[in-house]
Amino acid sequence: MFDFLEGYDVLGAFWMTVKLTALSALGSLVWGTLLAAMRVGPVPLMRGFGTAYVNFVRNIPLTVIILFTSLGLADIFGVTMGASDFKVQGFRLAVLGLIAYHAAFVCEALRSGINTVPVGQAEAARAIGLTFSQTLRLIVLPQAFRAVISPLANVLIALTKNTTVAAAIGVAEAAYLMKSMIENEAQTLAIGAVFAFGFVVLTLPTGLFLGWLGKRLAVKR
Repeated sequence: MFDFLEGYDVLGAFWMTVKLTALSALGSLVWGTLLAAMRVGPVPLMRGFGTAYVNFVRNIPLTVIILFTSLGLADIFGVTMGASDFKVQGFRLAVLGLIAYHAAFVCEALRSGINTVPVGQAEAARAIGLTFSQTLRLIVLPQAFRAVISPLANVLIALTKNTTVAAAIGVAEAAYLMKSMIENEAQTLAIGAVFAFGFVVLTLPTGLFLGWLGKRLAVKR
């Protein structure tokens, strides 16, 4: 029944998807947290940058951003991300594009969590002499992260599915292999079903676990 899979590294393609997701998720979390700190910070210039970045990036299609990393950064400006191999370079550029895009959504999810923290706690922190960065790091962000686990899970699931866009610049992940298989085999429905099942296996357990974790760690007000 699944003879059409012979000769194709389906598990390797999904492993590439997992690597894209993991590295992009980590980078998006770090950059998104910094953007959220800028957006709620006391420095007008940083607030303006964070606001402009989020509003600008969220309104650009991810495909455009991914293509810009390849055609713009690599071909025009010569940015190779420290890689001489074309495949490695494409992978790193895809991760960069995914981070740039999804960090904006992480930022907004985290900012909504920051807004749930009572203002009195920040005022009390300033009253005992804590700086803005100390207040954010020690008091506000720990509560904000607990409040937005479920929204961040949605961003992670969207990121997992959006890794398929990396196929546009030749990254050999699941969607890239599926396209090749459809072109070479006469089992379109079966191929689609296999890859759809693969993405369900990647996203459904993650969503269920993080949803449970969000309820378990929710801050009781």
